[in-house]
Amino acid sequence: MRRPVKNRNVPGVDLKYGSQRVEKFINSLMWDGKKSTARKVVYDAFDIIKEKAKTETPLDVFETAIRNVGPAMEIRSRRVGGANYQVPREVRQERKQALAFRWILIAARGGKDNASGRLRRRLKNSNRSLQNGWHFFLREYLLKLKKSLGFPRELLPVCAI
Repeated sequence: MRRPVKNRNVPGVDLKYGSQRVEKFINSLMWDGKKSTARKVVYDAFDIIKEKAKTETPLDVFETAIRNVGPAMEIRSRRVGGANYQVPREVRQERKQALAFRWILIAARGGKDNASGRLRRRLKNSNRSLQNGWHFFLREYLLKLKKSLGFPRELLPVCAI
């Protein structure tokens, strides 16, 4: 059993939307301590989402993308009686969010839209595709998980079915 985490560093809320999750995403996107550049990238991507999706707040699209990408189950290695077994386990909320952020950024940085060279556009495209729930990276991961463990379809998130 895990010990309780005591002094967790919780980021503040972001300047424009007042969301801790967006601020954490900005911190994940940031390289070399350039937070203002990361903020500009995220806010520009949110402006593009606002125009294209015709929504009042792009946070709904962002939250839906995070919900669709985050895995519900993962396999962990467990040693029992001298043998290692792969055991399916539920993913904690913090890890689910971290994995979702990581996969979104991998998709945004390495997508097919390299000709433009603009991370804002790629981030917007990955957020829109993730909102629909058919992201290739997550789909491949979950299908491998399903094949290796023989999961019933009900245990997989909606985006993998």
